[in-house]
Amino acid sequence: MGKAMSQMRRWGAGFAANLASFAGRLQERRAAVEREEGLPGGPGEEGERAAAAEREPQADYVPPPPSYAPAVSAPRDPVHAVPWGVRVAAEVGWRFLILAGALYVLMRVISAVELVVLAFVGSLLTTALLQPTVAMLKRAGLPRGLATAVTFIGGFVVMGLVGWFVAWQVMENTDMLSQQLQDGIGQLKKGLLNSPFHVTETQINQIAKNLQHAIGTNAEQITSAGLQGVTVVIEVFTGIFLAMFSTLFLLYDGRNVWQWVLKLFPRDAREGLVGAGPRAWRTLTLYVRGTVIVAFIDAVCIGVGIYFLGVPMAVPLAVVIFLGAFIPLVGAVASGALAMIVALVTQGPFTMLMVLVVVLAVQQIEGHVLQPFILGRAVRVHPLGVVLSVAAGSLIAGIGGAVVAVPLVAVTNTVVGYLRVHAQEAALRAAPGPHGATAVEVAPVQPGASGGEAT
Repeated sequence: MGKAMSQMRRWGAGFAANLASFAGRLQERRAAVEREEGLPGGPGEEGERAAAAEREPQADYVPPPPSYAPAVSAPRDPVHAVPWGVRVAAEVGWRFLILAGALYVLMRVISAVELVVLAFVGSLLTTALLQPTVAMLKRAGLPRGLATAVTFIGGFVVMGLVGWFVAWQVMENTDMLSQQLQDGIGQLKKGLLNSPFHVTETQINQIAKNLQHAIGTNAEQITSAGLQGVTVVIEVFTGIFLAMFSTLFLLYDGRNVWQWVLKLFPRDAREGLVGAGPRAWRTLTLYVRGTVIVAFIDAVCIGVGIYFLGVPMAVPLAVVIFLGAFIPLVGAVASGALAMIVALVTQGPFTMLMVLVVVLAVQQIEGHVLQPFILGRAVRVHPLGVVLSVAAGSLIAGIGGAVVAVPLVAVTNTVVGYLRVHAQEAALRAAPGPHGATAVEVAPVQPGASGGEAT
């Protein structure tokens, strides 16, 4: 026990000696550090002041570039600064300008060859009228050439006879109409003298004198107009010849002509045009056939009415009404106004009012019964579209443009409607369905049931 206690005392004395030695060395190290901090330029008080002076910005001091790229945001795309509505309007605007430019160039080209275009369109209308007869004769057993010749010759002979009959009636009744016109002017003069407007005979004579003077003064212009009329007659006969020539070939070889036209279009567009062409032709055929029937009924009804009212030249007026019916709305108004003027000059105001009643009654029957029943929904065009198309056609190509405007709109409506449905069906066929099948293969109805066929 005593021996153990002596060993512990020796170990404690050694530990104390080591601790005192470590404390001495630590004190010496502290003294050395304090001496180093007291040197000039060191991190003592003076060193701290020197470091603070270095940290203060100098006037000509340029910091060194950083060792990394600064995080600078990229400039914004100018397109994203434009509002969405403005961008859409710009996209639509420049496309509209391109379409308007193309349409303007097309109209300029058509104006340059207006006679040829009108003749060809007239031949299309005539072919649409005569084609059913050719098909009927071919079904009866006649060869295609013979059926075409019979239809062509018979159709134009009938048209020529109608024109000759109208001209003969006008020439036969010219003297009587002139006499009735003079009598009507005399009655109008007496009516003005006895009217409450206090018109004197001197004023009426002065008006007649002014008219004669105007005619004498403008004799040169009238002569020039007559020469222009001769030119117009030559152009009319040229157009008739071109229309007859084109009609003959369309009746005989129209299918091959259509096949040649298809080859002018890209291959990808032919599938839609193959379906749109027959529908457009069917619409045109229905329009021409229905218009002829409606015009014939109008001419017969109005002609019979003005005949029983005692209006002279009832047959020529009926033919004018028949021809005027090919210009919807406008032609009926113009031909009815002509019949009213003749009735006023030859028979008086009462007969004119009765003619107006007859014309209005027939027009109402036509608009509400004949056209919906005969033409049907396939070629129905809204009255606003009829008026605008007739006005635009007359401004572009005169009477000929007014005649072809409405059938052109009807055919365009049919073609655009079919191509829209065809594009939807093509997209439906191309869309993938479940398990790799197309949408058409899994559709509950047939794709053709969407209304592509014109009715």
